[in-house]
Amino acid sequence: MTAELVRGQNHTLPQTRLEIRVSAGSPVVAGATLGDERGTVRGVEWIAHPGAHRLPGLEVSRQAAADHRLAVDLDALPDAVHRVTVLLALPAGAGRPATFGAVAAPFVAVTGLDGAEIATFTLTGLDSESAVSALELYRRQGAWKVRAVGQGYAAGLAGMLADQGVAEAVELAASIQEAVASGLARSVTPPPRTPDSERVGHPAGPAASGDGGRPPAAPQVPEPPTEPLRDRTPPPPDLAPGGPIDYAHPRRQTSAPPPPAPAAPPAEPGRPAQPVAGDATGWSMDERLYNQIWGMFEDLARAVAAYRSAVDFAESRMDQELERTLSDPRSRIGGTGDRAREEARAKRDELTGRAREALERDLAQLTAESAVVEPALPASYAGWDNPVWHGYRVPMEIPMALRIGDLRLPESAELRIPLLVRLPLERGIWVDSGRTASEAAAATSGDQLRGLAMETAVALAARLLAVYPADEFSVHVIDPAGAAAGSLAPLVRAGVLAGPPAAGAEGVASVLARLTRRVDLVQMAIRAGASDALPPDLDTGEQLLIVNDFPHGFDDRAVTQLRYLADEGPSVGVHLLMVADREDARAYGPVLDPLWRSLLRITPVADDHLADPWVGHAWTYEPLRAPRGSNVLEQVLALVAAARRAGRR
Repeated sequence: MTAELVRGQNHTLPQTRLEIRVSAGSPVVAGATLGDERGTVRGVEWIAHPGAHRLPGLEVSRQAAADHRLAVDLDALPDAVHRVTVLLALPAGAGRPATFGAVAAPFVAVTGLDGAEIATFTLTGLDSESAVSALELYRRQGAWKVRAVGQGYAAGLAGMLADQGVAEAVELAASIQEAVASGLARSVTPPPRTPDSERVGHPAGPAASGDGGRPPAAPQVPEPPTEPLRDRTPPPPDLAPGGPIDYAHPRRQTSAPPPPAPAAPPAEPGRPAQPVAGDATGWSMDERLYNQIWGMFEDLARAVAAYRSAVDFAESRMDQELERTLSDPRSRIGGTGDRAREEARAKRDELTGRAREALERDLAQLTAESAVVEPALPASYAGWDNPVWHGYRVPMEIPMALRIGDLRLPESAELRIPLLVRLPLERGIWVDSGRTASEAAAATSGDQLRGLAMETAVALAARLLAVYPADEFSVHVIDPAGAAAGSLAPLVRAGVLAGPPAAGAEGVASVLARLTRRVDLVQMAIRAGASDALPPDLDTGEQLLIVNDFPHGFDDRAVTQLRYLADEGPSVGVHLLMVADREDARAYGPVLDPLWRSLLRITPVADDHLADPWVGHAWTYEPLRAPRGSNVLEQVLALVAAARRAGRR
């Protein structure tokens, strides 16, 4: 029976291998400190946080997230440890909640490895605090207990660490926030989350009606922790008080009810239902496909997380059994020790085999779903090899999202999930032309990487031009040394650029000044409520600035303007697409760190640098490439250019 704790209440823990699950309304930082008999933290080496996420017997998340799972093995803690305190803090940064009073009350649950809740605690009553000691596990007379704490700190993470006796509290808090900021910068932004009270559940079982072939909950191996694939019902649109439904997407507002999702064909007895494209709720087929793809992304992340957790558990259990056996001197006589090793390895192999079987079933169903979803995708969601591009027409409205690449995990190398970003773009994009640690980058020369990076940027610009209505999206290029002339040729030949690529310091200054002026004027018009007062020559459509070879050709003023565009531009329709090697700009030091963090980093070759927002896997990103020998990109740009010319007549 679950104990629902209130502040100050405790409860005996029936086992020592635990999970602590945290659910919050917005991303939070989760960590833990180890304390001695007096509760004192003896040093930074007794603190688990995103920058140092693993200690003996304790592991925490490596990034800020709305959901966390902390692994605790009380038997594996150092003998001097008598207390484990779970800490939560809000990540620092502009636009993020500053206090817990501004977010939903966090919920913390202590569970066994089978997911059964032992004790829960809802942290109510928080107001001006930005950090909180949520609960503590403590040892009393040889037995472990959990106590609900809920002690908040208005002084933030530094104040909370100082209260636990950490001498370097301010410096450590700053390093934790830096690690969190780096994690958030590489994390893919998820769509808005549906409150649990508004979720639409699916019937249990693989053949449930309307389940569309989603992988069912993975059969749990008896002891390792696994987690079923979550319901992927997307968030409903918000209701605007006193007005129509606010779909949170420009040019798409409707009060009509959403069309029903297509029904799945009847399943054969004992087999899962056949997948169907668009098997998610939404106000249009595009939205249903968007939500379905995000559901596939989350399902794959959680299925692999369950598998990896089961494998880790099997390895840990084998190590513990061998340690217990070999510590007994009697096991060294005869063949006792050898038999113990064989038995422990056999148990390990059995557990990992069952976990792999469960993963393979999930992967098979997700692969089948991908096979029916890919052919049904609209152009904005489709790869360049999709036949939908052969029937391309310039659209009349902006789509919900744009595909900018594919994601995959090593456990499922053949299964690729489209990486979709919402439109209009909410953050700029950085195509990293530097050398990374990936095998693909190691096999590519520096000049080739720079060329591929610019080709990736051009392909992205072409996709953006193709999915926007004619004359509602403009592309500007800064190429100070003219090094990207070959890569830019498709855009230049089609005549879809706002002007010739800017070269030299004078060209850089001219383009930046023009776009900075546009941001200033639009912001002033919005604040004053006078959008009709904008100059008639001002292009109010979306603007994309491609920057090649940064920081070549940039002086200090130009760098400041670029940072300004990165920070303020997206909210008023000015977006950055940077092609740069961070090493080339190292002379600026930490001054440019906020710029790099503000951009979504992608690579011109396969590289595992992106993280999902649920469990933090490192996903391999692959850019979209037109099929070898295909002219699809040039053909699409020609249609865009023709539509623009027709619109100006």
